[in-house]
Amino acid sequence: MLLGLLLEPGFARAQSSLSGVVQDSVTHAPLAFASVFLANTTLGVTTTEQGTFTFPKVPAGTYDVVGSYVGYHLAKQSVTVGTAPQQLTLRLGPAASRLGEVVVRPNPHRADDYRKFVELFLGRSTFSQQCRIRNPDDVLVDFDVEKNELTASAYKFVQIDNQALGYRIKYYGLQFSTNFNEHVVSFYGQPVFEEMTGSARQQRRWEANRAKAYYGSVTHFLQSVHDGDLDGAGFLAQRLRIIPNKHFPRADSLRRQLLRERLNWALSRAEQDSLARWAKVPRAFSMLYTKPRPLDSLRRVSADGQHVFLRFVDNLQVSYLREGPDPLYQVRTLLPTNAPLPPSDRQVSQLVLMVPEIEIQPNGQLANPLAVFTDEYWGFEKMGEFLPVNYQPPAAAPPSQPTR
Repeated sequence: MLLGLLLEPGFARAQSSLSGVVQDSVTHAPLAFASVFLANTTLGVTTTEQGTFTFPKVPAGTYDVVGSYVGYHLAKQSVTVGTAPQQLTLRLGPAASRLGEVVVRPNPHRADDYRKFVELFLGRSTFSQQCRIRNPDDVLVDFDVEKNELTASAYKFVQIDNQALGYRIKYYGLQFSTNFNEHVVSFYGQPVFEEMTGSARQQRRWEANRAKAYYGSVTHFLQSVHDGDLDGAGFLAQRLRIIPNKHFPRADSLRRQLLRERLNWALSRAEQDSLARWAKVPRAFSMLYTKPRPLDSLRRVSADGQHVFLRFVDNLQVSYLREGPDPLYQVRTLLPTNAPLPPSDRQVSQLVLMVPEIEIQPNGQLANPLAVFTDEYWGFEKMGEFLPVNYQPPAAAPPSQPTR
């Protein structure tokens, strides 16, 4: 589809200014020295005494503009930046608790629940091992025994220092949840990145690790789909059909029933054998088509050539062929007992599209990040590999191993 190659030469590098004012939502009085940032970027400013702010150069794309001020709730407004300057007004609502009041937090989280949250939120990769949460007392973790579900939120924000990539992240409005029955982890919020300062050697290490985190990532893949060059970027995309196993619900029901009935009693040898047999019944069967998917089956380009939409049927298996997985992925990944080990020469991920199609922006981000679900290697990568959306990778290929 040649239309995808006819994008205007400067479109992907388009940028414009974004300015506005931050006000009290009740009195409309300007809020001086409030913090304003573009979520998921390193772009942040402070308002003037008149409550005004300006971002002089914002790359084209859709952003959540977030305002923060002591004693007020966060304010968030979505804006799409193109080539024309834009202005907006952020109105912050006063919080219930005023400055000087003591905030009482009942039912502090259990240490074991917090440990599980940290592992699932930060991740288990080599880079994740170098991440630390600096304000653990501001994290509220709760475990629902009946639902077997762990949730977490934060008072104001969670601060994560990533010593592998050289970023200090303030994750505002965190909403985290994981259901251990379904093995699904989800979290969202409005993070802002601050680049750490260090020696020349540290800067080189951070730059190398950032490139390693970017290459092979879902953002890199989407950028290559947008630009129409999967092969050149090192990706192989294949169709993956998931077929539910009609025998799984009964086997799972029998397994759960036996565990409930024998909760406080020792299992007999026959019952142990039954549990082992039921546990091996797969939830679904997968069928991988070996033929690579053509680019036209993954995207639609608008008639004017300036908008690219991700679209495909079934699921998508995406392999990054230029780098093997993190060594800890082989050791720590949670695979079913009957599943084969992942290949050692490539990073294999799965992408599920939750809507018929979604626009890919020029910076490789989706107009709605919740429109896709990632699994396998992309599901393994979390805060350790988390990059701001305005990160620009180097032209050269990444190193084969992390720089420590």
